[in-house]
Amino acid sequence: MSNILAGLFAHHSDYKKLESDLENSGFEDSDYIVYLNKDSDNSQYLASVTVKDSSQIESARNIFTQNTAVKTYLFEGMSMEETNYETIKKYIDARNRADIHNSPDIKIKTSSDGMNSEVKF
Repeated sequence: MSNILAGLFAHHSDYKKLESDLENSGFEDSDYIVYLNKDSDNSQYLASVTVKDSSQIESARNIFTQNTAVKTYLFEGMSMEETNYETIKKYIDARNRADIHNSPDIKIKTSSDGMNSEVKF
């Protein structure tokens, strides 16, 4: 069974260049889907690519990075026939909720050279 590599792309990214780069690196037209928002030509979009082995995963990931992918997701054991926009979006939403995001830097205040616990009142 194949895997799906999905990517969320920045607003200014050109989906035509992504398609061209995928096809130039050996992916067929039937191996990928680009999900566009009908409301705007310059909005974020989502793309998914069928990948069969680790070399294809790396190749597709590199192409996604070159085309300003904000984040990529690998879904194992999923075929292109099982995917549509709603399914991919549902899995991405679930993964994002499950991620533990980095917390801001925590500053721990240590004791200073002032009064300490040995001072009696």
